[in-house]
Amino acid sequence: MQNSRSGENAMSLNSPPPKRVKFSSQFFRKQFVAIGGAGLLLLISIPIVTSTIGARSEERASNQKVLPVETVEVRQVDNYKLLRNYTGEVAAQRTSELGFERAGKLVWLGVDRGDRVIKGRAIALLDTRNLQAQRARLLAQKAQALAVLSELKNGARREDIAAARAEVSNLKNQLELEQIKVNRRKYLYSQGAISQESLDEVSYTARALSDRLDIARSSLEELLNGTRSEQIEAQKAAVRQLDASIAELDVNIDKSTIRAPFSGIIAARQVDEGTVVRAGQSVVRIVEDTAPEIEIGVPSQILSALEIGSKQKVKIRDRAYQARVASILPEIDRATQTRTVILKLDENSSLVASKEVARLQITRTINTSGYWLPTTALMRGERGLWSCFALIDTENVADRYRIEKRDVEVLYTDGDRVFVRGILSDGDRVVSRGTQRLVPSQLVRPFALKE
Repeated sequence: MQNSRSGENAMSLNSPPPKRVKFSSQFFRKQFVAIGGAGLLLLISIPIVTSTIGARSEERASNQKVLPVETVEVRQVDNYKLLRNYTGEVAAQRTSELGFERAGKLVWLGVDRGDRVIKGRAIALLDTRNLQAQRARLLAQKAQALAVLSELKNGARREDIAAARAEVSNLKNQLELEQIKVNRRKYLYSQGAISQESLDEVSYTARALSDRLDIARSSLEELLNGTRSEQIEAQKAAVRQLDASIAELDVNIDKSTIRAPFSGIIAARQVDEGTVVRAGQSVVRIVEDTAPEIEIGVPSQILSALEIGSKQKVKIRDRAYQARVASILPEIDRATQTRTVILKLDENSSLVASKEVARLQITRTINTSGYWLPTTALMRGERGLWSCFALIDTENVADRYRIEKRDVEVLYTDGDRVFVRGILSDGDRVVSRGTQRLVPSQLVRPFALKE
């Protein structure tokens, strides 16, 4: 190890010294001149490049395409009219299927489809000949019963009393004669002149005449005393029974005629004359001919705008009608949480049919500040808001504006316009259509300012 180290030292000591580079003053002067010239050139070129970039930017700005746009000037208002439609239906008018309460043969039908009838008018009639015959028989029986009742009330005639007295006298005489015969036969029988049989014959005849005399005397006494009240009441009851039977027939005869239950129009004719119809079978259908009603459910907070008797606008099949508020039902519909309003249509609404859909239009004034914009001016924004483009003046450029995006909240929509509030000011000009081809800061030229 020592030898090696000594060898290395020997070699380093014996090696020649390194070569030195010599720089002259002339060399340094040349280098300084070159560096200074480059720096000077750099300082001169910086403003030149800067001015070139600015010129190009101005050139691009001046050459940017200016889009023509339609605009509208917005004005702030303090309220807007809120129009709401509430749907209901035309209430069913009275409709009846008319038929007879008894079966029979149809002998007369005095109406046809489309005929107008008034309440109580006869429409159809069944054959009632058998009922009329029964009624005539009962009337005859009643007449007979009334005659008997009159006789009972008036009492016996003098002729009847005289005849009864004559009968009593005659029987009395006959009885006296028979008593003489009986006494004579008894004597003869005691003498043995006649048999017991002969005596019995005259005795029996005397007893029979005595009984007949008692009956005659009772009849005479009855005639003299007059008719008893029980007989009179019994006869009166018989007369009332006949009256009830006649009344029942009259009801059946009346049921043989169909009369209009209300004024209306004949909607259908189901059978023709000569048909034997069943009890309850429909013969004609009648629809009430009155101004129809409309039933519409509205929220309770709207009821203040619907006074009883007030006129309201109602649409049926895109046709407007005037209706009067007739009543407001007190109960709330649990399903819709609304109260039912009954509206009466005017008399000129005869073409309206039941069950048709009706729409009630109610206008309310909402007091809030905002602006009216066309719907075409709106773009969908963020967080449920909408946006529009407002024009901003540009400096030193005539008839050119930049557009700025403004967020607005839509409060009400009315056809092709909306009522909004948001970042707008009175007198702002807003792009009214074609917003899909614009971007913020776009240069535009309004149609209204175009020469």
